Amino acid sequence: MKASKEFWDKSAPRYAKSPVRDEETYQKKLAITQGYFQPGWSVLEFGCGTGSTALVHAPYVKEILATDISGTMLDIAAQKARDAGVGNVRFQQGTLESLELEAESFDAVLGLSILHLLEDAEAAISRVHGLLKPGGIFVSSTALVAELMFLWRLLIPAMQTVRLAPFVNRLNRQQLVSMLINAGFSIDYEWQPNKASVFLVARK
Repeated sequence: MKASKEFWDKSAPRYAKSPVRDEETYQKKLAITQGYFQPGWSVLEFGCGTGSTALVHAPYVKEILATDISGTMLDIAAQKARDAGVGNVRFQQGTLESLELEAESFDAVLGLSILHLLEDAEAAISRVHGLLKPGGIFVSSTALVAELMFLWRLLIPAMQTVRLAPFVNRLNRQQLVSMLINAGFSIDYEWQPNKASVFLVARK
């Protein structure tokens, strides 16, 4: 966990300046998610990075708790919120494991571009299930590292050795779907914008 925190703290300024790689896909994911939201909802986003997605979603719900392991990421996020005049997003440092969150207290949980970065994605999914109210939704967007080209699968460990890449879990689609179903979710929506990523809405 310490190594992961250090990596993302160091990466935060560069990450904050990086443009969205596929704006059309990103906008579709936002629209699908907002189609589920209701004005009175409480939302948790874990692995929120510099907070851009949480701030975009803020007008559609009552409140968002956005969390990340990196304090540097959250400093940038909080400044973005102040600059945008957004008052219903609260930022908190920590992980799903470390944060003291009340069971069945959220209407939606967002885990965007994060499950493949966790050593125990299955435990995280189980934790999310416990945090959701009955009927609540878990929205995830996950890189399917197992589906990447062979060259990339070779490069990632080399980059990790010199601390140019974080831990990466080699998930495939079936593993991820099975984890969700085993945790008690049903798949409400599934979309693969490309072979190596999947966007899912799972309902408790």
